[in-house]
Amino acid sequence: MKPLLVNDLDEFLERFDNFKACEFKHLEIISPVEFNISLSVQDKARGFDWISIQFLLTGITSANLLDNSKLSFIDMADGIELSHNGINFAFSILNSTFFIECESIKYQEGAF
Repeated sequence: MKPLLVNDLDEFLERFDNFKACEFKHLEIISPVEFNISLSVQDKARGFDWISIQFLLTGITSANLLDNSKLSFIDMADGIELSHNGINFAFSILNSTFFIECESIKYQEGAF
């Protein structure tokens, strides 16, 4: 997995069009401070082919989650927001109450 650096956030989001209209596949709670999220998204760098992105969020400080059975009902039309406040990262789904605040984010690209 590659670390997602603060300086790369804008470029990363642009590559995947802010994850607009992506599919939320899975949320796995590994421990109270470590979550794994899987999304399917179109990749601008690969001619808009669909790929999967797996995020590993560690050092969770705050979160508002949904049960896995409800994830497919989230409207992903507006995409996600990834930000950094100088201390922590924030992963949030726009137009939803779903968010996670954490110390670090790593990601891995995979096949659709």
